[in-house]
Amino acid sequence: MKVLVLAEKPSVAREIARVMGSHEKHKSYIEGPKYIVTWALGHLVGLAEPEDYNPKYAQWNLEDLPILPGETKLKVLRESSHQFKAVQQLIKRKDIGELVIATDAGREGELLARWILQMSRWNKPFKRLWISSQTDKAIKDGFAKLLPGSQFDRLYESARCRAEADWMIGLNVTRALTSRYNAQLSAGRVQTPTLGMIMDREKEITGFRSQEYESITANLGDFQAIWRSGNGESRIFDPQRSKELKQKLDSKQGKITQLKKSEKVEPHPLAYDLTELQRDANRRYGFSAKQTSNLLQKLYEQHKLVTYPRTDSRYLPADMVDTLKERLSSVSIGPYASLGRPLLRGKLPVTKRIVDDSKVSDHHAIIPTEQTVLLNQLSPDERKLYDLIVRRFISLFYAPARYDQVQVTVQIEGETLHAKGTTVKDAGWRAVYGDQSADDEDEDTAVDQEQEASTLPELQEGQSVRVHSVILRPGRTQPPKRYTESMLLTQMEKHGLGTPATRADIIEKLVSSDTIERQGNVMHPTGKGRQLIELVAPQLRTPDLTAKWEAELERIALGKGQPDPFLQGIRKMAQELVTAVKNSNAEYKPHNVTNSHCPDCGSKLLEKKGKRGKFLVCPNGDCGYRRSAEKQLSNRRCPQCHKKMELKEGKAGLFVRCLPCGITETLDKSKQKVNKREQQKLVKQYEQKESFGSSLGDLLKAAMEEQGK
Repeated sequence: MKVLVLAEKPSVAREIARVMGSHEKHKSYIEGPKYIVTWALGHLVGLAEPEDYNPKYAQWNLEDLPILPGETKLKVLRESSHQFKAVQQLIKRKDIGELVIATDAGREGELLARWILQMSRWNKPFKRLWISSQTDKAIKDGFAKLLPGSQFDRLYESARCRAEADWMIGLNVTRALTSRYNAQLSAGRVQTPTLGMIMDREKEITGFRSQEYESITANLGDFQAIWRSGNGESRIFDPQRSKELKQKLDSKQGKITQLKKSEKVEPHPLAYDLTELQRDANRRYGFSAKQTSNLLQKLYEQHKLVTYPRTDSRYLPADMVDTLKERLSSVSIGPYASLGRPLLRGKLPVTKRIVDDSKVSDHHAIIPTEQTVLLNQLSPDERKLYDLIVRRFISLFYAPARYDQVQVTVQIEGETLHAKGTTVKDAGWRAVYGDQSADDEDEDTAVDQEQEASTLPELQEGQSVRVHSVILRPGRTQPPKRYTESMLLTQMEKHGLGTPATRADIIEKLVSSDTIERQGNVMHPTGKGRQLIELVAPQLRTPDLTAKWEAELERIALGKGQPDPFLQGIRKMAQELVTAVKNSNAEYKPHNVTNSHCPDCGSKLLEKKGKRGKFLVCPNGDCGYRRSAEKQLSNRRCPQCHKKMELKEGKAGLFVRCLPCGITETLDKSKQKVNKREQQKLVKQYEQKESFGSSLGDLLKAAMEEQGK
């Protein structure tokens, strides 16, 4: 009897087949003496659509909502049905005695495999391959330690609940909003609270009133000190007060009343989980969360250089300690040789900050594998991301950074001034990064540049000082910053919105639905997003509710919660949300209406953004007209500057226009092209009248009148 192995993707299936000795290739599987390896194409099976329950639901009608089937159905996805049939036929083969699920080791991978088995009617026990990297060694070790499939039943129940909850909330609220306001308005239990956070920040920014202030810096010869009030505030909002202080301090004598020295010890940062890596890649390189996920997947799956990507843990399990030297040895090449090789000479300092079983969930932190790396085979972006992971991994085994911090308090004429400086004693793990910063910084917190540490001379308590000059520095209070993708990921993680595996897709969905847009590295709400957040029910705008649901899904995965009560709560919530939309008196006005009209039905076209640029689309659902919004050039050349004229569309039909010259010409309605005879007539008229000094507008008007006759 043979073993059937179900992988998530063809590329993974090929690697498993090669390692496990299956070499006979077929269209939908690879067969060997013991193992037959087949694959999904992502999801082959999904939740049934509303029209699968009742044909009337094919039309979106407000009165039909909410749609809450008593029993959830599954369906084979049409676009990948051929592969499902192939898997189903393999499952029914009489020589198949055992089945191994080898999809991605996570909630989504478990769900797609279980749904395939359910639709294929596999009722026998099965085993689970649970590995954290795609190296040959990891695959062989994984098959040597296959786990019973029943061990992951709770993970599957959690994934099923999440999918059904998203279906009930997202589908019903989206249909309700779209039907009620006659516009494509999408909402969901995770994407809407995420949009809500962006809108809350936007309101803070628009409501912010900037104020001018001044700060005072005294030049004390060998160092500078900043004036602060009794409560530590350095900003002075009263110009008169600033002038008085300047006069009071200028050229005066003072004394160092306090000199505080302390040693600071800064331990290495934790290893990466997916969200922290996405944040770092966004801060350093401007990578979107989705871009980082895609690059990481290639490093994991194609190059086999890193461990499982979609993890929320920043620690390693104890059973990996023996592999750490081998991993360190594999990355200690090229630019990392001088950093990693000295560590290999002795025992690695493994602490609780690196290895902690209690803080490892389904998967451990992202670290390099023992696979030998060929850096020249990586793309520039893959190299950047791999560099982040390798440096973070090497830094785990370096000593803490140590530095002396000096805080100086100076009294002058009854006023208090402050200065501080640092002296590095041991760079420790920071040596791994050189001049790069490796801080887990919070971009949402404004940096007070006045407090930045500088180098101070040798000073003593009681030492006299004299003010050489007083500098007034003007400033303005700044509004909160708009979210970068890095900051948004931080907030999503903080409020429990989504998972490391889904947050990138949630952000991309908001962008593609035109509710937010990227401007550089900053996320801005669109006019559509501003209105949408006001149309949905208040409980769906904030992260509190969805965070509670995510926590409950985690409880189900751990066996501490039950699916049925959770789903009953979701059904009740869907009912309430739809009722709120039905009873709403709010209005929606499309923010992207243009002055161009649909040639088929006459409606004003909407401007939208796509992968290939802007395009115009008819809002009438029965029409379907669509065309590019980019400048379209005709073959007609301007009679004055001889450049190609721009093709336009108005109420009377198509016409061409040369914007620099202001010349406009209509097109023959029957042939939809410029009439050659009329062209020559217009050119002659233009040339004749130009010599009389008429304005360009008069010339054009006269030419068009002649054409109309």
